Amino acid sequence: MKTTGKVTGIVSNLVTVTVDGPVAENELCYITLGQTKLLAEVIKVKGKNVSVQVFESTRGLKNGDLVEFEGKMLEISLGPGLLSSIYDGLQNNLATMEDVFLKRGEYTSPLDHEKLWDFTPMAKAGDKVIAADWLGEVKEGWLPHKIMVPFSFKGTYTVKSIEKAGQYNIDHTIAVLTGEDGEDVNVTMVQKWPVKVAVKCYKEK
Repeated sequence: MKTTGKVTGIVSNLVTVTVDGPVAENELCYITLGQTKLLAEVIKVKGKNVSVQVFESTRGLKNGDLVEFEGKMLEISLGPGLLSSIYDGLQNNLATMEDVFLKRGEYTSPLDHEKLWDFTPMAKAGDKVIAADWLGEVKEGWLPHKIMVPFSFKGTYTVKSIEKAGQYNIDHTIAVLTGEDGEDVNVTMVQKWPVKVAVKCYKEK
């Protein structure tokens, strides 16, 4: 169940909130302003009083407005389309905006979920893989975009199956991996990663 709260103070983009449950620093929340939801990030927690920074104008916001906490940090989507797109600081895809500027409370999908990409497998059934190992590749323009085992995966996995070369969208399951606990996990061409958490699944040359 999501933690919620009420706005208790507003100074420009800094908003104070009284909450009814646990929250953490850097957690995302949405402040309800009529039919609009404003994205914000927790920057300070002191008991049941929380300070959040709103990423856009707080004009019209008032004490008592509802706040819903998401239980996750600000994260980016990693997948085909990333290398050839232009984003703002929240990874809104500027090429898909309907106007010159985004409306308040409007957010665009960072990646195209309908576009088909030419996928070429680089792993095979039976291979042992860990986080960041290459499962396949797609060409994004002239750039080779590697499809990796998600960075969040812990331990060693066995490739149970992998798609043959062909065209797929980023949400299609391109591989099934079996963990050390025997559980199968579906892997697509897109993964999400918190922007304030360092990626550590790499080796120094």
